[in-house]
Formats: sequence, structure tokens, C-alpha cells
Amino acid sequence: MVRLALISVLWGFVLAVSAQNDPVLMRIDGKEVFRSEFERFCDKKGMDAGVGRKELNEYVDSFVSFKLKVAAAKAAGLDTATVFLKERERYRNRLVRAYLTDMETADKEARDFYDKMKSGHRAGQVLVKHVFKYLPQNISGHAMREVEHKMDSVFRQLEKANAATDFDVCVNLFSDDKSSFWVSRTQMPIEFEDVVFGLKVGEFSRPFFTPQGIHIAKVLERKEFDEVKDEVIHRQTFRHGENKITRTFVEKLKKEYRYTPDKAGIDELLSAGSTRRTLFTLDGKSYTGEGFSRFAAAHPAGVRKQLEEFVMKTVLDYENSRLERKHPEFRMLLQEHCDSVLLAEIIHREIGEEKVGSEAELKGYFETHRSDFHWGEARYKGMVLHCATKRVAKQARKLLKKLPETEWKDAIRLTFNAEGKQQIQAEQGTYAPGDNGYVDQLVFGKREMAPVLSYPFTIVLGKKQKGPDSWEEVHESVAMAYRNHLEALWTAKLRSAAKVEFEQEVLKTVNNH
Repeated sequence: MVRLALISVLWGFVLAVSAQNDPVLMRIDGKEVFRSEFERFCDKKGMDAGVGRKELNEYVDSFVSFKLKVAAAKAAGLDTATVFLKERERYRNRLVRAYLTDMETADKEARDFYDKMKSGHRAGQVLVKHVFKYLPQNISGHAMREVEHKMDSVFRQLEKANAATDFDVCVNLFSDDKSSFWVSRTQMPIEFEDVVFGLKVGEFSRPFFTPQGIHIAKVLERKEFDEVKDEVIHRQTFRHGENKITRTFVEKLKKEYRYTPDKAGIDELLSAGSTRRTLFTLDGKSYTGEGFSRFAAAHPAGVRKQLEEFVMKTVLDYENSRLERKHPEFRMLLQEHCDSVLLAEIIHREIGEEKVGSEAELKGYFETHRSDFHWGEARYKGMVLHCATKRVAKQARKLLKKLPETEWKDAIRLTFNAEGKQQIQAEQGTYAPGDNGYVDQLVFGKREMAPVLSYPFTIVLGKKQKGPDSWEEVHESVAMAYRNHLEALWTAKLRSAAKVEFEQEVLKTVNNH
């Protein structure tokens, strides 16, 4: 009785200390929410320390709305759906890797591996964009020389310009691959890696060949060890029982959970091949030969090797079962991910694309809120034409002025680029300052652009305007704004039906304790 009373007193003391360290901040429909959860939410949203009361209240409103939407998802049973449960398991398994690893050993192993990559000039990752021309295996010598000459001309043009926008223009005009992509070790041909890992950020290469074709590559960004460490550790960490990192970690856990082998049981197993005796205890629980037999049936190997792997699996499984209780960070990461999945699903149900409204509703919203879609500064709506000759440029301007904008592209294709000839390269759209170097030069007068190779006469045709002419021009923006409008109505409905109580004194201590 005395022992039970002592445990009760100690448990009460622990709860009191815990409540002091992480007090209840609010109650939403009677459910307690602790200060730490709100602070994590604020950190993820980028709240600075020492924000004013008005900004803090905005974060509070956002947090309460978030909690109410997650609660709505649970009320709808989304947290019991098979798809959700599989996603929860998938994410938990991903998190588990980091918590079932000796991070000190893993960091050292990863650093050693990274240093080996670095000695071969392939450390980290680089973000690359390239002017690329695919070369088929059966390309003729004449065609090869033409492509090589073209790429040399592009390179000389880039050397003269040496600006990010000019490289992007060349990619858009000439490259068979217009995307940017991260390159890690062994992802690309050795010829490509040799070049890009040797470039500094912002540098571009001379033309070079790989088995795929010819490239001019530019490095946009580089990740060093701290940024790629997790990926390196993931590559270095194999399934349990097969690497030094896991073995070291298991030995630590054995000490923590008072692993005690039973010599009599182990001796009988090793000599007879089976036993009903206890083989070992872990945290006070006995593990017998019967459990080992079930494991061994699915893991063919020698008995000694099977026993070793059975012990390791048992230790890791036990640690896995305790992660939520042992590591608050693990529990919070899992909860945050699950909440974000539920939030996305309930929002999709309430205001997904199929519920955003008809074209008539979007058009009506645009007309009512037209001024919301005005741009901060005038933009140029029209076409940029790179022409082979001055005469072609003059003819194109004269022709297009007689036609509506919707027919310009077809008119150019049929009149100037028919029958295998291409006399004009054209781009049509709405351009803000900085979007297109030639619009910047010819419309906004901001900088000089070098002529496009083979199409040296550039003209523009269009007009400046403050905002779009119709909702179709900004369809995505209108749809998003209308969706936000519907979400605001839905949020207001949730708030009006909820009971939210705050501990004002605790609120004052947020990020200040």
C-alpha cells in the first residue's frame, strides 16, 4: 500500500511538472490543445519571435480554423478510410527509419561516404538546366556537324550575353529538354557528371557530348553535405542485421531495456535446433523458443544466424512499438502529417474542383471582383516575333494588324512557316517586366538583348494594359480566388458552430517562456 501511494504521489508530481512546461492553451469543443502544438504550428508558418498582438491573433485564428477542419474530417470518418490508414502506415514507416538508427554512427558513416564522393568531385547534388539536342544513333556526319555548329553558335551568343534570362531564352528556343533537374552521383552519364560537378553556381559549360546528345549545361544551385545527409544515410542504411549502424544501435537498446540472455535455453536451441525454454528477456518480458520457431520458418539460415537476427528484430520491434511514447517529436510529426492529409481530403470534398462552380459562376465572380485581378504594374499583351529578314518582319506586322489576336499563330504558321520553311519564331502571351527580355527592350525600354541566331529581326505586336480583358485569361487565379471565397464561407460556418475557449495568460507566453 505504501508503494502504491508513493507511485501515486510521484505520478501526480510528474503531471504537475508536465502541465507547467506545456500548459493548456485553448479548448476547442471541450478538447484541450497544448501550447507546444500551437507553437509548432506557428513555427511551420514562419512566425517570428516577439510578434505583436494583432499578428498573434491572426495565427490563432488560422490555427483554430485548421483544427476545426481536421475535426470535420474525422467527423466524416476520413481517418478510418483504408486509403488514409495506408498513408499513415507509409509515413510512419518512413519516420521510423530515422528513429531506429544510431544517428551518431550514421552521421559518421554518411560523412565518410560523402567525403569519398567529394574526392571524386561528385559530392552533394547540383540543380542543372541545359541546352540539349538529342542525337540519334544513326545520325549522318553532315547532320552531326550542323548540330555541333549550331551549339557552338549558341555558346558564343551566351558568352557575349552572360545573363540568366538569356540562357533561359536559349533553352526555350533550342533545347529538346526545357526542364531543370537535380543531379546526384550515378544518376547521369559519367560525361555529364564530370562537367556539371565541376561548375560553380551560375556557370555554364562549353558544348559537350554524352551518349544522349550534345549539351550546354548550367548549374543553378548546389546542395552540400548538411542538405543531402538524410539521403546519404538512407542509402547507407540497409535492412536490420546487415550493417554496422543498425548493430550499434541494437546494442544500445539492449542495455536500455535490460536484455538478458538465458544460457540454458540458448544452449538447448543451438544443440537441438529447437526449444520451448526462454531464450532471453527484454524489459522484463520473456521471449521463448516458440516465438523463435515462427521467425525461423520465414528466415532460412543457420540456427546461430537465425537467433542473432531474431534478437535484433525483437529489440527493434519493441523500440518501434514505443516510439510514440518515447519520442514526443515522433508523435507530433506523425500527427502533423496525418492532420495535413485529412485537411487536404476534407477541403477537396468541400471545395474541390468539381465544387468550385460553373463557368458562369467564375465569370460572375470575376466581374464582381475585377479590380482584384489588376496587376501591380502594366503588362504587355501580345506577340514577340523573331524574323529571318527585315522584309518578313514588315509583312508579318502588316498582316497581323488586320487579324484578331486569336488568329495570329495560325496566320504565321500558314503564311510564313509552311512547306518546311520557318521564317518566324513567335511567342504569344501576357508579359510583365522581366518575363521576356525582348519585351523588356522593345516595350519597357529596360535593357538591350542580342538578336536571336538565324532570326535577327525582332518585333512586338500588342498593347500595354492594367488587367486582363476577361476571366479566361486569368482562369487559374479566378478559380483560386473563388475557391478561397468558398473556403472562407465554409470556415465561418465551422467557427459559428464551435465553442472555443482560450487561456489568455498562457497565450501571452507563446514563444516567450
